[in-house]
Amino acid sequence: MQRSSAILWMVLLFSAVLSITSVYAGQQAPPSSSSSDYVPSDADLAAAHCVIGEERFLPGDYYYCLGGLAYGQHRYSESVHFFTTAASWASKPAQYVLGVMALNGDHQSRNRPLALAWLTLAAERSDSRFRAPYEQLYRASSHAERLAADALLEKMRPVYADVTAAARAEQRYEDGMKWLARMNKGGSTYCMEGMGTLAQPNSAPSACPPLQQVSTTIDRRAPAVFEGWAGHVTVGPLQQVSPTNVTN
Repeated sequence: MQRSSAILWMVLLFSAVLSITSVYAGQQAPPSSSSSDYVPSDADLAAAHCVIGEERFLPGDYYYCLGGLAYGQHRYSESVHFFTTAASWASKPAQYVLGVMALNGDHQSRNRPLALAWLTLAAERSDSRFRAPYEQLYRASSHAERLAADALLEKMRPVYADVTAAARAEQRYEDGMKWLARMNKGGSTYCMEGMGTLAQPNSAPSACPPLQQVSTTIDRRAPAVFEGWAGHVTVGPLQQVSPTNVTN
């Protein structure tokens, strides 16, 4: 894929890589993806730190990060696999990326019906930021391509459409936040798996952020993940739980 055709989705892609790691690690976030003069390189994507512990709460965000990481490392088949997994957890950016990759033949055969199907799913929410590219592709598609996309969507919607995928993703998020609430005791810290590095493994509780900070960061990230989906509500601040009510 030519660099010029990659810019739009790569800028969008990099926004997920910024999400949860920088806040937990106390790092300054990279430049905003909204900046018109900032385009992440393959090296930027390859340097992403995808936190496996996020999978317990926001798996779409986590697998989306892995997709960008793999792409930056030129492991393109793995990248598609991770983006597809993220798409099954209602990641609209992942569905959009998969559509653009299919449309441009990005390390795969060009497939316009598949591209249209993915962009249809990406744009299904009200006021979707992916509506314009979906409509542009739809107008440029032939009748045969639209019929082929409809046939693909019959098989894809039960897995990737919001009615299934977003509901499942929200349930995972709510279950994860309830688990955090059960862990909440006065002064608790939380060492999220994958937050450390070989040099700084973050294994000592004193090196980990307060549990309430972790909870707040996840809760603030969730609206971006569920952007435009009416079913999502945030959990809000954790309440301290009496030790007698704490269960594993």
